[in-house]
Amino acid sequence: MNEIQLKITHPGEHFTTEQMHDLQSRYSPQQKIKIAEATKGFESLLTSMMLKSMNQTTGGMFGEESLGGDYYDTIFESELATYMTRSKGMGISDLLYKKITGEDINTVPTLKGLNQIRDLKNLNIKPKDLDSPLINPTESSLKRLENYGHFISEASRKFQIDQNLIKSVILTESAGNEQALSKANAKGLMQLMDGTADQLGVKNVWNPKENILGGTKYLSDLLRQYDGDIKLALAGYNAGPGNVEKFNGIPPFPETKSYISRVLGYLKYFNS
Repeated sequence: MNEIQLKITHPGEHFTTEQMHDLQSRYSPQQKIKIAEATKGFESLLTSMMLKSMNQTTGGMFGEESLGGDYYDTIFESELATYMTRSKGMGISDLLYKKITGEDINTVPTLKGLNQIRDLKNLNIKPKDLDSPLINPTESSLKRLENYGHFISEASRKFQIDQNLIKSVILTESAGNEQALSKANAKGLMQLMDGTADQLGVKNVWNPKENILGGTKYLSDLLRQYDGDIKLALAGYNAGPGNVEKFNGIPPFPETKSYISRVLGYLKYFNS
């Protein structure tokens, strides 16, 4: 196998995948939203019961002699419990959600994000919407990409990601060469690290199909995490979600900005 040296930005954080357990989730994004709401509802109810029990020992929040105190106590307890659960909560909903789905509750997509991702799948992103200059791939890289068209189509269907976006990431990461190896030891078409590949369930990182499915799942999760914001998702893919959170947006790394511009440039080419 020939080594092809590639430059990878922030290799230690190229993938952060503690949340990911296998390539195929048992639940659709819509089901995950419902499960998350159910677990939060359960925690809210439990919190409300705890608050009520505490209030009974102190005469209520508005005092034993207050007019309508019982009624207002109930409303206040319910609202406070809901607020506590929607903010940090006690972690009960997090534990329940992870027990059911095997994933962290903070990866749950929002309805807004699902709609935006659905737009990506339906190719509603137009060239005029992309502010990066169009980049023409080389003929050789396009020819190599053709070899993986059926795997890209499968990944697109499975994870509801626009095929052109997958192609653009592959071209940026490896120029469409399945034997690509970076100095940081990231491998294959979508440049997976060994530890990341294991967490993704990719048994053979050099297998184009497994590599594409693993990378696409991660990209899909990032798009949902960032409500379909394609630039934030690409920043997370390149520099790591930790850096996106740290800088509250796209990290100020020149290479990350260049990475995003390159992916969008290829995407503009495919969508033109």
